[in-house]
Amino acid sequence: MTHIKLCGFGSAEAAIAAVDAGVDAIGLVFVPAARRCLSLEAAEELLGAVRAHVAREHAGHAMPEIVGLFADQPEDEVNRTVERLGLDAVQLCGAEGMAYARAMRVPVSKVIAIDPEVPIGAQMPKIMVLQQRHTLAGHRIVIDTKVAGEYGGTGQRLDWSLADELARSFEMSLAGGLTPENVGEAVRRVKPWGVDASSGVETDGEKDPERVRAFVEAVREADRAGAKRRGWRRLMPW
Repeated sequence: MTHIKLCGFGSAEAAIAAVDAGVDAIGLVFVPAARRCLSLEAAEELLGAVRAHVAREHAGHAMPEIVGLFADQPEDEVNRTVERLGLDAVQLCGAEGMAYARAMRVPVSKVIAIDPEVPIGAQMPKIMVLQQRHTLAGHRIVIDTKVAGEYGGTGQRLDWSLADELARSFEMSLAGGLTPENVGEAVRRVKPWGVDASSGVETDGEKDPERVRAFVEAVREADRAGAKRRGWRRLMPW
């Protein structure tokens, strides 16, 4: 099934709604300039409530992966945050290089941002090199739309035709403008390893439990439809 990660939670109630909806991972933002940035104290309180909820209401089920989002911050600061909060992974959203990624003490997702203002032919060699290097290092790849001064969560949709090409070569998560209304089509067209969203499940700038549930259901419906098509083809005698 397609891996589902939702990011940018600011309250325990919203994160718990995502857990109950069946997400695979929850992303918390620790980029100081970002609108959705959490203090360590707020993150501790949120995670304490989420973990207690999972233990009480979902006993026997795995806790969704907790991912911290960072961008060009000191390595030791990121690792201290990981240790203090018990994060399962980090998502690096800035210009971090391979040496920086190797210094992380937990698994890494690396965002590769594609600039819609630059011809794709000029970007593709760098994109492919980055995908290859991070994949060989065992890192997950997140493909997103680049917006000047931002580190994701902008709602700017990525070119799915380009994403389709990239997904054929490497396992990747698709981000950039995904919503409950379009994520099913994105999964069917691009067939990414995972999908990643933030603003697309918000209403008036806040996570909306109904949109969270609709997003997850749209992905799972696309997964089920894809599985049916694959099964039908296997039954064909030609």
